[in-house]
Amino acid sequence: MFAKANYTENHNMLRRNFFKITGLAALTAGFSNFNIMAENSGTLKPRLIKPTRLREGTTVALIAPSSPPAALKLEKGIANLTRFGFKILEGKSLRAHNGYLAGTDAERLADLHWAFQHPEIEAVWCIRGGYGAGRLLPDLDFDLIRLNPKPLIGYSDVTALHIAIHQRTGLVTFHGPVAASDYPEDTLNHFKSILMQPAVPYEIAAPTKGAEFEPPEYQPFVITPGQATGALTGGNLALLSALAGTPFAPVFKKKIVFIEDVGEQPYRLDRMLTQLLQATDLAQAAGIALGVFNECQPKPESPSLSLPDALRDRLGGLGIPVVYGIPFGHIDHQATVPYGIPARLDADKMSLTILEAAVL
Repeated sequence: MFAKANYTENHNMLRRNFFKITGLAALTAGFSNFNIMAENSGTLKPRLIKPTRLREGTTVALIAPSSPPAALKLEKGIANLTRFGFKILEGKSLRAHNGYLAGTDAERLADLHWAFQHPEIEAVWCIRGGYGAGRLLPDLDFDLIRLNPKPLIGYSDVTALHIAIHQRTGLVTFHGPVAASDYPEDTLNHFKSILMQPAVPYEIAAPTKGAEFEPPEYQPFVITPGQATGALTGGNLALLSALAGTPFAPVFKKKIVFIEDVGEQPYRLDRMLTQLLQATDLAQAAGIALGVFNECQPKPESPSLSLPDALRDRLGGLGIPVVYGIPFGHIDHQATVPYGIPARLDADKMSLTILEAAVL
């Protein structure tokens, strides 16, 4: 054993000297960190925690973990939640401004922790997305959140919080309309069917009736036919790609991945999908449900693949079901999708079915 220990020590010393001499030490350290992060994210599987369902009279924390809301949007968000019968407690930095952020990182983080810890608050609702939630991830108190499970609701930039919180705590969070969103009847019905009066199974289907009158990006289509089941994860493409390579990188293997984005040219969507395919296990997903990529058509007269062709090019060869046009994303008529809950994707029928209640 002593001889083996000496051999290992000498071998490691020679290896370190080799990397030092050849200038590869930093590169090796980078690969080591990447492997550690991949191993941690791949093996960290906390128990699924379902929060309590919302009811009329529920006390909701209204926070701005990303960008500040415009005055009219803030009024609209408060009016929406009041109309739904919820009581509202405002985060201290809800009305704060720090350039493109709703207060400093410390202020926004304090609001998030306050919302989960406050004994009277039963749900945490984001007023809007924007930018900045990802800056909070290294300092999030995951133990506090795990011990005080509540629905976290929002989309767009809130994707960063959803991915990190669900993967680190097991809490089911909700990719759904922000407080300042529009709430047409179908959006409100989707929300209630997931968070208030759970309907199981609950089908979310791409709209086909009247679709020919919608803009091109609203037209649903099948990229790869087939059916698959798995736990739900995903969110905004820009945020998912930004998390790749960090300790909070999304894990997609054997899951139903839902993806959406807004205002991105096809080449930028290509770039972000390429990053996910090269930096994560997206290719090992069970299936991919694409939402409506609003305002993502190429600019007139610019050399470009169309939006459908760009998505087919990147996702069409994975050998898994992929469908475009499930109603979620930066659109008025959007469904609420719970993280971590089993779902069935039927690309042929262009539908996503929630198989289990997401709340208690």
